[in-house]
Amino acid sequence: MTHEPLLTLDLPDLTKLKSGKVREIFDLGDAFLLVATDRISAFDCVMPNGIPRKGEVLTQLSHFWFERSADWMPNHLLARATDPLPARLQPFAAQLARRSMIVKKASPLAIECVVRGYLAGSGWKEYQKSRTVCGIPLPAGLAESSELPEPIFTPATKAETGHDENISFAEAEKIVGADIARQAREFSLRLYSDARAYARERGILIADTKFEFGLFDGKLILIDEVLTPDSSRFWPADEYEPGRPQRSFDKQYVRDYLDSVGWDHKPPAPRLPDEVIASTRARYVEAYERLSERSFSPSGE
Repeated sequence: MTHEPLLTLDLPDLTKLKSGKVREIFDLGDAFLLVATDRISAFDCVMPNGIPRKGEVLTQLSHFWFERSADWMPNHLLARATDPLPARLQPFAAQLARRSMIVKKASPLAIECVVRGYLAGSGWKEYQKSRTVCGIPLPAGLAESSELPEPIFTPATKAETGHDENISFAEAEKIVGADIARQAREFSLRLYSDARAYARERGILIADTKFEFGLFDGKLILIDEVLTPDSSRFWPADEYEPGRPQRSFDKQYVRDYLDSVGWDHKPPAPRLPDEVIASTRARYVEAYERLSERSFSPSGE
């Protein structure tokens, strides 16, 4: 059975607050409804076609990580992955199944909380120029994809359009306050370190990841998505070799395809061919199954 990707979603009688690159946010009055579509973005542009069931992978994997850290890291979930939908959402069950979360109305921090354990992406580019990443000095002699001596916290600004920009920790303190910035750094590093050790035992290296935090009742909680192929670089451990780019379980495959066809990273984005869609979907599903140690809904195929 083939699945058409869910690219847009409107729910009658529910107010849509925001339509992001991937998620639709609806107001339930005392809570938010977050729905992960099958849209995929690269270089800050949303592709015209999506990855079937990608939103389910993002949501189910986020549920897994939220539950794993819930004993010490408060999060925004108001319902578990297996809980039935409230009565008012039951009419939309087919659209919302496995891709929605009912969450607390937290106020998101105005920074992205990025943790890097390996030298890749913009970090590698900066290191080549200045031997730093986000202004943090690193040892000489590191190669592309090298594991860092210890994970580093590298916050970034949030951009509604265009690129997020890396900032120093001092700048993050100015934006959200020193105490909140320190808490976000501490939580981010602990979440990453725990997840990295867990994933490595299951054959995946988490090169870097992005966390989102929000304030709820005056306390910092974990929100949005957690340690998914959209927010992280996942590398197969058995193929890891410093000194070159790594094959990945995330959307780097899409970025590589777009670069191979000479796209200039400006809208409109080109359509993704069927092979790229199928391979990307397979990578997302494999990441989910390895990390959660659960089958990805065989009954839904």
